[in-house]
Amino acid sequence: MPLFGTRAVVGIARDALDFAREAARDAHPDEYMGLLRGERASHFDIDVDAGRHDYLVTDVLVIPATETSPTSASVKSNLVPNDGNTMGSIHSHPNGVLRPSDEDLMTFGKGAAHVILGAPYGPEDWRAFDREGEPRDLRVFDVDLDDAESFFDFTQADIDEELR
Repeated sequence: MPLFGTRAVVGIARDALDFAREAARDAHPDEYMGLLRGERASHFDIDVDAGRHDYLVTDVLVIPATETSPTSASVKSNLVPNDGNTMGSIHSHPNGVLRPSDEDLMTFGKGAAHVILGAPYGPEDWRAFDREGEPRDLRVFDVDLDDAESFFDFTQADIDEELR
C-alpha cells in the first residue's frame, strides 16, 4: 500500500494547520514533520463536485521515531498506519524558505497535498504544493472537529465490558 493516498484534497481544517504551526515552532530550530490525514469533505457540509470523493485535512499525525535536524526530517515508513487516510505531508523549513527542496520533492511522489511551514510560523508562513512540487491552493476551513479527548474517555468498567 502506498505511503500516501491519492484522494482529492479540497482544504485543511484551521485547527489542524494551527496544531502543525505550533509543533513547528516547538521543534525549531529543527525541522518538524507530520502526515496529513483527512475525512470526506461532505461530512462537514463542504460543497464538493457531485460524484467526487473530496477530502478535508482534519489531522496531523506525528509518527514515532521521526528523525529531525535543522536541515531535514524523515519518517520511518514502516511506522505509518496503512489505513489509507493519509493525504500527504507537512513539514517545516526553519530557514523560512517556502518552496520545496530537491529532497522534499523525493517525498512528494504520493499524496495530494504537501505543506511547508516556514519560520516564524505565523498565519501566512506556509504554502501548499502538489505531488510534483507545484504550488496549489489549499483553502483553510473553520470546521468543528470531533473532540479527540472523547476517544480516551473510558473507565475500567468499559474495558471489562469490551473484553467479555
